[in-house]
Amino acid sequence: MKKTSIILCTLLLASCNQLTKQADEKHADNNTTQQSAQTKSEQSTSQQSKSQQSNQKHKRTVKQGVTYIDGILIVNKEIALPQDYAPGENQEARAAVDTLMAAGNQQGLHFALRSGFRSYETQASLYNSYVARDGQAKAEMYSAKPGHSEHQTGLAFDLGNEAANDDFKTSFEQTAEGKWLKEHAHEYGFIIRYPKGQTDITGYQYEPWHLRYLGKETAQKVQATGLTLEEYLGLK
Repeated sequence: MKKTSIILCTLLLASCNQLTKQADEKHADNNTTQQSAQTKSEQSTSQQSKSQQSNQKHKRTVKQGVTYIDGILIVNKEIALPQDYAPGENQEARAAVDTLMAAGNQQGLHFALRSGFRSYETQASLYNSYVARDGQAKAEMYSAKPGHSEHQTGLAFDLGNEAANDDFKTSFEQTAEGKWLKEHAHEYGFIIRYPKGQTDITGYQYEPWHLRYLGKETAQKVQATGLTLEEYLGLK
C-alpha cells in the first residue's frame, strides 16, 4: 500500500510538472506573439507616416534653373543647379552653424568647420580627382557631380573636430561632436542630410558630418518625421 502511494504521488508530481511546463511555454508563446504584433504595429505606423508624407501635394517651382519644393531649395542626383549659380555662403546659414559650433564648444566639444560653399568649378575639380582615384561608381557614393552638390547652394557645411582623426569618415558618428550633432543639429536649423541606412534614397553613403540648413522650424519638422529630405518633399 505504501509503495502504491509513493507511485501515485510520483505520477501526480510528474503531471503537475508537465502542466506547469505547458503553461510556461504558452505564456512565452503569448509574449512572443504580443512582441511580434507590437513590432509589426510600429513598422506599420512608420510606413503609414512615410506614406502620408509622400502622398501630400507638394508645390514645385523652378526659378532661373533652381528647383524649390514647398519653398525649399533642393539639389540631389536627379535635380541639378545651373553652372553659373554661385550665391556664395548663405549668411543666415553661416550664422546658424557658427552658433551651433559655439554651443557645442561651450559644452566641452571641439568643432571645426571643414567645408562650406563650393562653386561649380571647384566641385568639378574635386569630383574628377575622386573618379581618377577611386573610379566613377565608388566616387559617386561620396562625391556629387558638378551641378549636383549641396555645397553649391551655400546652405551646406561639413563639420569635423580639432583632432581631425575622423573627419569625412563614418567613424565621426562615434566622436563626441558627431553624437552631439545627431541629437542637436535640428535645434539650430540643420539636418544630417545623408542619414545612415538611406543610401538607396539619397544616393550617397552615410555622412554624419554633412549638415544642410533648412531653418529651425523646417529642420525640426523633418527631424520629427524621421524622413530623408527626398521623402519629406515627396520625391521618393
